[in-house]
Parts: sequence; C-alpha cells; structure tokens
Amino acid sequence: MEAIVESALNEAVAQIERAKAAVSPVVHSFFDEPTNTATYVVWDPATRKAAIVDSVLNFDAAAGRTNTASADAVIAYVREHGLSVDWLLETHAHADHLSAAPYLQKALGGQLAIGRDIIRVQNVFGKIFNAGTDFERDGSEFDHLFDDGDRFTIGDIEAIALHVPGHTPADMAYVIGDAVFTGDTLFMPDYGTARADFPGGDARQLFRSIRRLMQLPDETRLFLCHDYKAAGRDRYVWETTVGAQRVGNVHVHEGVDEDNFVAMRTSRDATLSMPKLILPSVQVNMRGGHLPEPEVNGTRYLKIPLDTL
Repeated sequence: MEAIVESALNEAVAQIERAKAAVSPVVHSFFDEPTNTATYVVWDPATRKAAIVDSVLNFDAAAGRTNTASADAVIAYVREHGLSVDWLLETHAHADHLSAAPYLQKALGGQLAIGRDIIRVQNVFGKIFNAGTDFERDGSEFDHLFDDGDRFTIGDIEAIALHVPGHTPADMAYVIGDAVFTGDTLFMPDYGTARADFPGGDARQLFRSIRRLMQLPDETRLFLCHDYKAAGRDRYVWETTVGAQRVGNVHVHEGVDEDNFVAMRTSRDATLSMPKLILPSVQVNMRGGHLPEPEVNGTRYLKIPLDTL
C-alpha cells in the first residue's frame, strides 16, 4: 500500500513539473460567504473543457428552503466563456453546505465524481440517518469513484486524484495541471488545518495526508474549499502555495511532528461546535447532492436524528 501511495505522489510531482512547460488551467472561484465555501471552475484554455469543484446549493435552514443562486452564477460563467463541463468533482461529503452537483449536471452535463471511500461514509451515516434499504451504500449515486492515483484529463490538461483522508475517510485532492484542489484538508496558512473529529476522521491520518501534499513542488498552487478569516485578517482568501503552507501553516509547518499535531488537533476539536448545516448537508451529500424523494404529499423531508451526534 505504501508503494502505491508513493507512486501516486511521484506521478503528481511529475505532472506538475510537466505542467510548467504547458498551458496552466484557468481557475475561477466563487465564494459563498454564508458557508465560507469556495467553488471553482477549472478549465483548459486550449479546448475550453472544464471541471466544477465543490459546488454549493444555497439552503436556509430556518425556513427549510433551497435556492440555486450560487449554482446559477457558475452556470452563467460556464456559458459566458463557452465551456464544456466534463467533470463535477466533490472533494468529500461536505458537512457545511449542500452540493449543487445534480442541478449543475442537469444544466451543463459532466460526470459527478468523488473518492471511492464515500462508501465508508455512506455506511456510517446511512445508519445514523436510518436511511433504509432504498439507500444504496455502494457509491452508485455518483458517476465515477476515484481511487488514489487515478488519472483523468480536463481537455489537454493532465489530472490525478490523490486520497488525503483524515478530515473524513473519503477526502480527495485533485491535481489539475499545476493546480491542486485540496478540499478541507488544509486552510490558509494563518488559519491552519481541518478538524478530524467527524465519524471516520483521524488526526494522525490528516497529518500524513498534509505531509504528502507538502511534498509537491513549492510553487504548486493550492485552492482551498473554505476560508474563515484568521485573526487580524479582514478579507477572505482561498488560494496559496505548497511552499507557503510548508513554511507558514500555524498548525503543521515544517518542524511540527506528528504526535504534537495530533495532540493539538484533538484538543482543539474538543472545543468546536458541530457545523450548523451538518445534518442536512451530510444526508444530502452522501447521496451525491440528490435531495430526498418527495413523500406522498409532494413534499421532501430531511431527518434530524436526536441525541446521536
């Protein structure tokens, strides 16, 4: 297994080195402030083929209402630039926002993809939400399940999927040309790292996943899924580099060892409240962003398990 992991990393490094002599992907971001989430459209300027990473379906929890304003902005951008969407990529089953992938897929096409270990997440949360036998726990809600090291393309731009568990078992980072979409594994250097206390999370795995990403070339662009404005910073930022993380990440910079990180992360996680949208988000996102089917009265319902999490 270790040899397979190293092989995938070496392939990612080689891809990034090749990308230096090629055209870099264009990356356009959309930031949803209510959920602190960055969505990306990444595309090849030569072929205008594109992927959408970590989309947002707007959700008013108090009213129980969804809307598609954030997704519609993505659709408008794709159409304005004449792009063709090949992939709808999820870095993991998010606990802080609902995915708009099915809505975007209906409008724009593309394959909906996530890491294969979404099956583990489905098994855990299928029980928590008592999803019943009609909920398939085999990843079939997605069009494609990535394994570590799987290669794909965005037009003429090479891409590779890296398994980076720890925040959840299923987290993937997508290396597209010289750009890496890290999901929740890392935040900006002045904010640190993701929590690891959700079911299936593991601070030790998170440390090793981060160290793996930090072996990529210093100049590699990192695009993060969230930003929360670190203390003393008055604007949102969601792009950085491997080198900046290696030198300056407040939780996991060079010189921080695994045991100290695990102790810090475990202690810090014990003080954190659950994300306010975790219950609606996970039960939708484990289904690939598909909302529950309407009941006999035509209304869709989400469950709230009491005294469970």
